[in-house]
Amino acid sequence: MNATIRAVLLLVGTLLVIAGTLVYSLVRHGLSTKDEPTRVEQVVARTVRHLATPAADRARRNPVPLSDAVLNAALEHFADHCALCHANDGSGDTTIGRGLYPKAPDMRAKLTQSLSDGELFSIIEHGVRLTGMPAWGTGTPDGERESWNLVHFIRHLPRLTAEERERMEALNPKTPGEVQEEEEAQGFLRGEQPAPTAGDQPKHHH
Repeated sequence: MNATIRAVLLLVGTLLVIAGTLVYSLVRHGLSTKDEPTRVEQVVARTVRHLATPAADRARRNPVPLSDAVLNAALEHFADHCALCHANDGSGDTTIGRGLYPKAPDMRAKLTQSLSDGELFSIIEHGVRLTGMPAWGTGTPDGERESWNLVHFIRHLPRLTAEERERMEALNPKTPGEVQEEEEAQGFLRGEQPAPTAGDQPKHHH
């Protein structure tokens, strides 16, 4: 049996396993995202992701030298773009992160930390199909540098300090309601009369 036939049979076998796993999962759990993926699903997903990432990409080392400036820039980027799903500490313990299927991973854990720099970069740049992970790559040198910066920050997550988390909380995106509350609080501290809310409007009786 030549190498081409073996490769084709391996591909067909892999596709059959994936299809069988998906069908089994749908039959057992339906379309709900509340359950955790089965062990088989997790192994298949990780294997397919690994095989779908070219070997040359997996072998890439982070070309951006680590420095305080790089880590600070990545911290700010992560807080503004990534923490909504992944949480400031990388735990994935957020409303959106817990609602995804599969749920956002704990990036401090071995399964993520054991990935190569090239694999982490590829996931950030290209996303992962059939998950909630989007592609953040812009196709520009500046965009690639930001992704490599984030690889450094992901490596740093297990050692994130309380001071860094506090700084990130101040950088997290805020809802219009939160922005209004902060503005009213600042106005109150300056001695300004806060604007009346709907509940403060006088009632007219007829």
